[in-house]
Amino acid sequence: MKKITNELIKKFESYLINEEKSSATLEKYIRDVTAFQEWLGERKAEKVLVMEYKQKLIENYAPASVNSMLSSINSFFEYAQWFECKVKSIKIQRQIFANKDKELTKSEYEKLLTAANKKANKKLYMLMQTICSTGIRVSELQYISTDAVKKGKAVINCKGKMRVVILPKQLCRILSSYIKKQKILSGAIFVTGNGKPLDRSNIWKLMKSICESAGVSKDKVFPHNLRHLFARTYYSLEKDVVRLADILGHSSVNTTRIYT
Repeated sequence: MKKITNELIKKFESYLINEEKSSATLEKYIRDVTAFQEWLGERKAEKVLVMEYKQKLIENYAPASVNSMLSSINSFFEYAQWFECKVKSIKIQRQIFANKDKELTKSEYEKLLTAANKKANKKLYMLMQTICSTGIRVSELQYISTDAVKKGKAVINCKGKMRVVILPKQLCRILSSYIKKQKILSGAIFVTGNGKPLDRSNIWKLMKSICESAGVSKDKVFPHNLRHLFARTYYSLEKDVVRLADILGHSSVNTTRIYT
């Protein structure tokens, strides 16, 4: 009987932990599978129902988001050995150029910094500068610690890959000042009130909250766009796509070429 139970999802979660999936990946997989479980209700998982759910996703989400959710569900099916339930992802034409209408400009970034500063949101002010000074992913922010600031570099261990991110001297200076004022003794610098590292959702909400006062379109304001801005700025100055790929942690230079 192909019934998705809470117990089975719990076992899948344990499997993902043993596979050493990152906390962000783990959370996403479980969230996507649980959403599918809730949609199914008391029905059994069958290919025809999975295809119906796929169509529902297509009607409500962007293609890339649909494929991401289907990937989570297919991984669950593989774990449960329900191979006949798997569905194909949507074919998306490969993006060759970055969409300028969606990209954040340097002046818009500066407006966001000013707005964060005026609202006395020092955490967001420092966070945006950290991403835009290093090009790191949001999921990697947890590695920006008091120790990393002291050493001037952060050792990133994400998705089974390790790399070193150099922190510019000016960034280290302002982060050191922030650490002292906030009385952060050790560990990650950017955390929630409960002490947990900020995730994409937390940062997304923080950034959206200053769009209006900054006079910047909400369509352009999301964490990953800060990484994009770093990449475009770096390439415009250095014209070195191979080095940029290394800094961004891309396994393939082809992924980086979008910024050129």
